[in-house]
Amino acid sequence: MSAAWEADVRLVAGLREVHEQVERRTIGAGALAVGAVGLGCMPMSWAYSGSRQRGDESLRCVHRALDLGADLLDTADMYGPFTNELLLGRVLRERRADAFVSTKVGLLVGEQHVVANGRPGYVRRACDASLRRLQTDVIDLYQLHRADPEVPVEETWGAMADLVRAGKVRALGLCAVGARGGRRSRGALHDTTLRQLRRVQQVFPVSAVEAELSVWSREALETLLPWCETRGVGLLAAMPLGNGFLTGTLRPGEGFEPDDLRARHPRFTAEMMAANQPIVAGLRRIARRHGEDVTPAQVALAWVLAQGRNVVAVPGAKQERWAVQNAAAAGLRLTGEDLAEVAALPPALGSWD
Repeated sequence: MSAAWEADVRLVAGLREVHEQVERRTIGAGALAVGAVGLGCMPMSWAYSGSRQRGDESLRCVHRALDLGADLLDTADMYGPFTNELLLGRVLRERRADAFVSTKVGLLVGEQHVVANGRPGYVRRACDASLRRLQTDVIDLYQLHRADPEVPVEETWGAMADLVRAGKVRALGLCAVGARGGRRSRGALHDTTLRQLRRVQQVFPVSAVEAELSVWSREALETLLPWCETRGVGLLAAMPLGNGFLTGTLRPGEGFEPDDLRARHPRFTAEMMAANQPIVAGLRRIARRHGEDVTPAQVALAWVLAQGRNVVAVPGAKQERWAVQNAAAAGLRLTGEDLAEVAALPPALGSWD
């Protein structure tokens, strides 16, 4: 038995009372209750190493996350496209009562491109299609993936609000744009998202905003998180493990499969991965202070959760063992010394463009 497997066994043993172990958090005006750590389902079907996407293994991962109380399952109709929702539907037909289902609308995937579609008629058809694939009669959180530049966002949001009134959706959310802000100033990264939020909030309440937030991508803390906090809106922290880099399991120069988004990502060149190793080393130092079984990934997730009571971490995973480790991070409490050490880590090198 490997040391890694033994550590996973100890984690499982420590989480027997699983639903009591994973802290519950409330988001939105409707006080939606979810586990502090959720499960990002995209890697199971899209954008990451196609040869490692195995349906049965992904199903076990989803089941284990639900067992542990990590019940927010985050997907989108474009993941696959469509196959990710179909996969989750196989779980939900058996365990709908255990899950908080979040899916998205607004993006269409073509052969070589992705386009936005926010037309009200399309939104209604897309919702019905997602309900069929997910094998459920209601979506807990329906998120606008991207606003359509050809359609006023109020019209798209109004169509989504109609779905709430029809009982097909419980609450609405918005995915942030501009999170990897190119050459704009740091303070301006979420200006577009904030403008959209102010507009749609006049039509129907926003319950959650999904935005990238991690130790090496902290821009959401500057303006987006404060906006959410003052309005009781939840922040779903996407990519809290930095596309896997903050786990400490990736090695510079190992390379990625051609269909893996990191193969074309400037921060995942061998040079940049080597240059950013001090960030992982800092997380590893903090982990050692909390016990031999604590991992850098768990420290990274605990840091995200420490940013606010309305923050929910949504790490992506497609293997059962990672779902177990991620759920355990909800019980890790960082000290003031830990948080100060994370704050002192060097900024990440390499463009997000």
